[in-house]
Amino acid sequence: MRQHRFQKDLPFSEAEYERRLALTRAAMERAGIEVLLVTDPSNMAWLTAYDGWSFYVHQGVLVFQDADPVWWGRNQDTNGAVRTVWMGDDRVIGYADNYVQSTERHPMEDLAQRLIGMGHEGARLGVEMDNYYFSAKAYMSLAASLPQAKLIDATALVNWQRGIKSAEEIAFMRKAAKISEKIVDGLLERVEPGVAKNAVVAEIQRDAILGVGDDWGDYAAIVPLLPSGSDAAAPHLTWDGRPFNKGEATFFEIAGCYRRYHTPFCRTIFLGEPPDLFLAAEAALVEGLEAGIEAARAGNRACDIANALAAPLERAGIERGARCGYPIGLSYPPDWGERTISLRAEDETELQPGMTFHFMPGLWMSDWGLEITESILITEDGPAECFCDRPRKMFVKD
Repeated sequence: MRQHRFQKDLPFSEAEYERRLALTRAAMERAGIEVLLVTDPSNMAWLTAYDGWSFYVHQGVLVFQDADPVWWGRNQDTNGAVRTVWMGDDRVIGYADNYVQSTERHPMEDLAQRLIGMGHEGARLGVEMDNYYFSAKAYMSLAASLPQAKLIDATALVNWQRGIKSAEEIAFMRKAAKISEKIVDGLLERVEPGVAKNAVVAEIQRDAILGVGDDWGDYAAIVPLLPSGSDAAAPHLTWDGRPFNKGEATFFEIAGCYRRYHTPFCRTIFLGEPPDLFLAAEAALVEGLEAGIEAARAGNRACDIANALAAPLERAGIERGARCGYPIGLSYPPDWGERTISLRAEDETELQPGMTFHFMPGLWMSDWGLEITESILITEDGPAECFCDRPRKMFVKD
């Protein structure tokens, strides 16, 4: 029986975590992995419910075929782990603070000793090699400390198991969608010529964190992105203190977030009378969005969405080289995507019911930009369902 010192408010049912663990263990078996080290905080949370801002130091979850996972991290963060993970307190272990940012020792040396103590010194050990949170130094230290083990690249192994969302997960994304709608509604009220960008961002964050009703908002994995005018050619600019100006378009890339589940939603606001160039681009983009949503059906492929989008854009003389979407769900900074499927012409992954995507065909041209996007759910039959319910257009404020 699992022993817990604290009453826990787990996001999901025990059956949901058992489902996730079973999927991961099956994937490990197919890959010939005996023990899996998960260092992506999104994957850690998906498997164990761990939730804390501790991913700036080395930490991870060990997954075994025949025992509950183990959370491993900095000693002071074990206090957060025993309060959030579903496993018993004995499955939470920490390393001493003299390992933190040390030039004399590395936390992976501690992890290696833990694995040796568990009898896994010669294990086929999976590691997420292409991961923001697993450094080259971590790999080298782990390999040197476990000379009998075989390290296997397990990049995205867990991410792929997250692709088809459960009913419990979809319910969280619907709550996040309501927060996204609230943010966009607030933008339409507040964005005016002369209003400072940082003042609007402060209200975005207020709306995002207050949430809707009893559904409080979490922090999003990406900060609000809102470039204006010619700067909107650059999709990842944030904000400054300059005012919004008449005669410029600003796209707003935001996401409501509920208990780490994101529903991104982007809309563009033009202050003044938009030129014909923008109106033509808006019409082509909306036509492509609607064609892509129609193509986003179970049994079709990821590339079918991208190709449906591309046709009206090409007819309008607009070329897009970038992908137009990615899977979404549970995430931590610096990204709210799941880093598996890409909605682009080369990706032939079959769409399955329960998959969720941010369908985001942004237009970033040489001196202007436009974003109108939808977060979508692949359904059992018929076209995709959009999580948010706001007009699919560029908003114009004279």
